[in-house]
Amino acid sequence: MAYDSTATKERILAAATTEFAARGVAGARVDRIAARAEANKRAIYDYFGNKTELFALVLERALADLAAAVPPGEDLPAYAERLFDYHRAHPEALRLVMWEALEIGDRPVPAEEARTAHYQDKIDAAESGGRGGDARTRVFFTLALAGWSIAMPQLRRMILGPDYGLDDLRTDVALAVRELPEGRNT
Repeated sequence: MAYDSTATKERILAAATTEFAARGVAGARVDRIAARAEANKRAIYDYFGNKTELFALVLERALADLAAAVPPGEDLPAYAERLFDYHRAHPEALRLVMWEALEIGDRPVPAEEARTAHYQDKIDAAESGGRGGDARTRVFFTLALAGWSIAMPQLRRMILGPDYGLDDLRTDVALAVRELPEGRNT
C-alpha cells in the first residue's frame, strides 16, 4: 500500500487535538501523538514543525470548525444556545482555548489579528440586532456564559446541584444572555 501523506497528516491532527485538549502544550508529548496517530515523530516535525506550531494549527483548525458550525447571528440568545450545544458536543475546542490562555496568558496569541476580525463579525451581527449600546460587551458575556457553563462542571455541580441538567443550563444561559444590559455606548 502506498504511503498517504494526507491521511497521515489528518491522523496526526486528530491525535494532537486529543493530546493538547487533555494536557496543553507543556504537558503534551509528541511520542503520545505519534503513537495515537500511528505515525513516526519525524513525520510530525516534518509536516508541522515544533510542538508549539502544531498546537497553533490544531487550535486554528478547532476554531475554524467552531466558526463554521456556529455562525454569528443577530439573535444573541439563540447564538448562545448553538454555542452551548457545540461546546457540549465538542469540548476539546473550549479546552484548547483554555490551555492557550493558561500557557500564553495576556501575551498576543497566534493569528490574533485574524481571530480579532472573526470576533468583530460577531460584534457586527450583534449590532445589527438593533439593541443599541455596546455590542462588544454583550458578545463577550455571551461567549463567557456559553463557554464557562461547559468548562467548569465542578462549579456547575457545587453551585447548581448534581441534578441540575445541561438542558436546563442551556435554557438559563439563553435567558441570561437575553437579559444582558445594553452596556455603555462607545
